[in-house]
Amino acid sequence: MGLSFALEVDSPSDLPFDEGRADALITVTAHSADGAAPQAPSAGILIMDRSLSMSGRKLDEAKRAMCAAIDALRDGTHLGIIAGNHKAEVIFPATGGLARVDARAREDAKLRVLGQLAEGGTAIGQWLDRARRLFASVDSPGTVRHAVLYTDGKDEHETPEQLEDILTSCVDRFVCHARGLGDEWRFTELLRIPEALHGTAEAVVTISDLAEDFTRLMREAQRIVVPRVYLGLRLNSRFQLAFVRQTRPVEAELTARQQRDGETHVPLGSWPPETRQYQVSLRFDPDSLTVDELLRAARVTLHAEFPDGTRRPCSETGAMAVRRRSTPGFGIARSPDLTRVENERELGMAMRACADAHLRGDLDRADRELRLAIGLAESLRDTTRLRLLRAVAVDGPDGRPRVRRDVSRGEMLGIGVDSTKTVRRPVEPHELPPTASGLPRACPRCGTTSTSPTARFCGNCGHRFGDARATGGPVDAL
Repeated sequence: MGLSFALEVDSPSDLPFDEGRADALITVTAHSADGAAPQAPSAGILIMDRSLSMSGRKLDEAKRAMCAAIDALRDGTHLGIIAGNHKAEVIFPATGGLARVDARAREDAKLRVLGQLAEGGTAIGQWLDRARRLFASVDSPGTVRHAVLYTDGKDEHETPEQLEDILTSCVDRFVCHARGLGDEWRFTELLRIPEALHGTAEAVVTISDLAEDFTRLMREAQRIVVPRVYLGLRLNSRFQLAFVRQTRPVEAELTARQQRDGETHVPLGSWPPETRQYQVSLRFDPDSLTVDELLRAARVTLHAEFPDGTRRPCSETGAMAVRRRSTPGFGIARSPDLTRVENERELGMAMRACADAHLRGDLDRADRELRLAIGLAESLRDTTRLRLLRAVAVDGPDGRPRVRRDVSRGEMLGIGVDSTKTVRRPVEPHELPPTASGLPRACPRCGTTSTSPTARFCGNCGHRFGDARATGGPVDAL
């Protein structure tokens, strides 16, 4: 059957008299309806950087990582391998298109990888465009399409506009994870890839770690069940969409990806059993709303690609409701959850500004942004990003934190790339609200304790709690 989806809309309805914007947090949880998600047909493309800067040990380790990834693929997966420099060459299979993985195909693919030599420059967009055309050869509906790439250098053989045009053409065609190898690449370039293609970005400073990382990515890709999911928004005529952002587990701007056909559909990528969160913001003319009238501003529904290739609703419908009050702005309480999301975004911006300033040699600006980021991370109790920031910090002569003067370029690239990762702060036991039984609800599958007494699903693994059907569980999608 595949996955079932639950949709929760957290939308503070009361708005100040003069407010022109309404926001909602939308949490989407996907879980296996029968306890074990089935395997979906899969197509994977491995993209290896073989530019001249990869010469020597870097290319040797990259080849080892590619071979490990090939070994991690399950039989029957469609596979293609692209070797990229200033051009993009399909080195496997030799017959064109993609090849089904079996023991012989694995050996042939690994031989082709091991035979690559380092030469030429870097044009990441060309690699992605070639992957898009390769994926087009797989016409089976319901196929999960995923790619992984690594690069050790700057995208020097194409303009930022050319890369952006290619990324736009790849949106909703496949998912792509990107890795920066070594310390000569640009984190701003790398982040553009997963933001457009629903993947992740990582800094691999220790080159020998790439093999383990690629193996993990292949295994995670095999957990994907639904190839495409969309956030459907049907807006009241008095409202316009301002933006849509993914807020967890990775921040990403989704507004430019929207598709309009009767209602607005925003691509959310492919899905394994997991939970993600999104922020939707609407704008409106305050004078168009009657005071104290509760109004549905938007209807929210999830849509999925089914095995027959059709796109259909896969969740219950949620509502984003608003009510204009006669009270001015200072009289309406601000949603703490929305405030946290916006502060988390500011933290990410400060981390990127710190990394960018340091890489440009502007140490004073880097120090200021580091102090801002540390303060935000402490107030948010974001222990993951706070640990990263403290690792590059030292107390200066004035007693305030500053960037270590011996910090490596690779460490600062890591700060830039990891700036988009948001992890919910672990909740202490004394902060948990009681359930109906008076005890916190723990997931029987993974042991995670729910922070909500009315939660129907585990926020970590997506497991349905035992009373979900009694409280109106989600519509089975696939």
